[in-house]
Amino acid sequence: MTRVLSGVVLGAVVLALIWFLSSIALLGVALVVAAVAFTEYEKIVDAIGAKVPYWTALLATLLACAMVPFQWVDIESVLAAALLLIALNVLLSDRVGTPLLADTAAAVLVPVYIGLPLGSLVGVHAMAGREAVLLLIATVAVSDTAQFYTGRAFGRTPLAPLRSPKKTREGAIGGFVIAPAFLAIAGSYWLPIASPLWLAALGVGIVMAGILGDLFESMLKRAADMKDSGALIPGHGGVLDRIDALLFAAPVFYFFLRAL
Repeated sequence: MTRVLSGVVLGAVVLALIWFLSSIALLGVALVVAAVAFTEYEKIVDAIGAKVPYWTALLATLLACAMVPFQWVDIESVLAAALLLIALNVLLSDRVGTPLLADTAAAVLVPVYIGLPLGSLVGVHAMAGREAVLLLIATVAVSDTAQFYTGRAFGRTPLAPLRSPKKTREGAIGGFVIAPAFLAIAGSYWLPIASPLWLAALGVGIVMAGILGDLFESMLKRAADMKDSGALIPGHGGVLDRIDALLFAAPVFYFFLRAL
């Protein structure tokens, strides 16, 4: 019951924020979410054995999140600025050898893993409006639901047994069939600038990205021997547990819109 109630409340809050806030205000919310997600990520990699330079990597993550939504800023410039901050911190580190390499890799990853996707979500809002953001989130939700029920009904073959034993290839197929069909139909009303065929192709990309995002976070948590990334959301774990698929899917949707 706790999981259901918290899920309903969380869904209502997210819907209200997306529907009523401007893109600039939504960016403020995204920065807060990015900071919370970064804190969870830092704890995960610390449990694995890497030491992320907290304030430098956090600043780089927030910088990436804040700059990505503005189309006049190149993605290369965003990432270059974030990596420069991290490089400066590496020069001052007292760790050497393999530990320093692990620290640097974990720090370089986080602006791309958290900052860029959440900025992409705001970018979708700025370019195509609140309906497009809801369409993206709904497609990810439909994909997850289709994978769950198809996997439970027909699942026999593990998709990635070392990463997420419960995921099956049959469930993934269900997601690849149902979510693109949903996006092609719903997108004709909420995103009419693209044809149903292009929307279906986009749906395939979103499903694939969402699966990879889910598996990637599962890999991190297994390496850290953690069940959840945090305990902020009752019954659901942490922020990363809720947005793992969206973090990989949002840039796919965002760059699709930029290409249009």
